Amino acid sequence: MRARGSGRGTTLGERAGGDGRRGLDGSRRGRTADGARSARSYRRRGSAALVLALALLTGACSGGAGTGGSSAATAPSSASAGERADAARARLDANTLVPLEGGPPAPELPVTVDSSDGRRVTVEDASRILPLNGGVAEIVFTLGLGDRVVGRDITATFEEAADLPLVTKAHDVSAESVLSLRPTVVLADTDTGPAEALDQIRDAGVPVVVLDPATELSDVTTRTTRIAGALGVPAAGEALNARIEGELAAARDAVPEGSTPKVAFLYMRGSAAVYLMGGKGSGADSLIAAAGAVDAGVDAGLDKPFTPLTSEALVSARPDVLLMMTKGLESVGGVDGLVEIPGIQETPAGMDRRVVTLEDGVLLGFGPRTPLVIDILVDGLHAAG
Repeated sequence: MRARGSGRGTTLGERAGGDGRRGLDGSRRGRTADGARSARSYRRRGSAALVLALALLTGACSGGAGTGGSSAATAPSSASAGERADAARARLDANTLVPLEGGPPAPELPVTVDSSDGRRVTVEDASRILPLNGGVAEIVFTLGLGDRVVGRDITATFEEAADLPLVTKAHDVSAESVLSLRPTVVLADTDTGPAEALDQIRDAGVPVVVLDPATELSDVTTRTTRIAGALGVPAAGEALNARIEGELAAARDAVPEGSTPKVAFLYMRGSAAVYLMGGKGSGADSLIAAAGAVDAGVDAGLDKPFTPLTSEALVSARPDVLLMMTKGLESVGGVDGLVEIPGIQETPAGMDRRVVTLEDGVLLGFGPRTPLVIDILVDGLHAAG
């Protein structure tokens, strides 16, 4: 059995149900500051492991790209994939970011940029940045501008943001809390709300740049470019994109030659009786493809992000591996409970009890740490059953 997972302890990623931040059960991504402080304690205990992880992940990686064949990993690169996956888990467990080398970039302002709400927004000062989305905050910190960030929303759960003031009540932005921090620029996405709060912030003279949600792998570099441009550091954005693309290439290089497992992404919340299979546009489909595997839902013709799970569809899809979020697997009673769901036991994955998990907000986080997700998927999806 494979039921591996590590990273931020948050509740759900982006695409499900058409609401970029709210999950299919109505929850949103996020972990409390106490959780982030726990990660801080972990880092103090595991600093040696983290140093090793960084060394492994920045080193060269050998192995061929997947070219079709059985699901079993047979190439010599499998050991390298395992090492990279272990290093990636250590990085995610530490819950910290790795900013660009060379020190913080100096913003060149003013700039005028397109906002996803249809406005043109001019940013004249990036000395006090307030991201209203955890993924956006992660990019800002990784660009090297973390010392300019003055607050956070509940979805910014990485360690560096843990002690920043929270500007959300439950999951809604508080305009009063935002304005009390005197931001010079606010970064949001189209799911940030309520709209009245953003209007109040704009009315106070604070530029608000709205971004599209990141819902697939290709969105990582697009969003990085837009954020870096809005903050006047386009060269840093290019450098970060180059780093991300290099890390993704290294992860793909570890795909064993001749291994193309079929992977079904299952979203489940047992307590809410929610059982769905991912298809085209789920977000996981782009990750599965990047890891050198075949999305069983897409291969079966599921043209919607999520489709209610039926035993017939699952058996017909014949996945070799099941990909799930950690909380989803827990909600159905772990692997023992999962195989009791009609249709699961009749699939190759169910018979072999092959399940790969990642923490909810990590799997569909689509940010600078997404290459770590691919490292873990390459190892978990291609490992012999």
